[in-house]
Amino acid sequence: MAQVPQTFLDGLAVRTWCGLALRALGRARAEIDAINVYPVADGDTGTNLYLTVESAATAVEAVFAGYETQPAGPTLADAVRAMAHGALIGARGNSGTILAQLLRGMAQVLAADGAQPRCDGPALRLALR
Repeated sequence: MAQVPQTFLDGLAVRTWCGLALRALGRARAEIDAINVYPVADGDTGTNLYLTVESAATAVEAVFAGYETQPAGPTLADAVRAMAHGALIGARGNSGTILAQLLRGMAQVLAADGAQPRCDGPALRLALR
């Protein structure tokens, strides 16, 4: 049976995305490190991205842990703010800092109206501009 794709982004989707991104970077980390030649051939871009996303994912998990006894989970705003803050605090190297800034900009747009429980594809596209 084919899985129906989710057509919106909410707090749970942010949590899922962080986990999937972390696992994918974990698998690709050595390969990215090996091809890292710019701006400095120090072979750590994959590791830096992995550590930055790990910090973002940890921050999102902490927000979800705070809602364990609540009937509803974190809002989209809660999740994206935590993701962006975690990435900023844990940013490593140029690649991690650039990713953290991208996530910060996305979070500012998506969390601007904290009352929205989720956003759709066009709203996410605007947030990533």
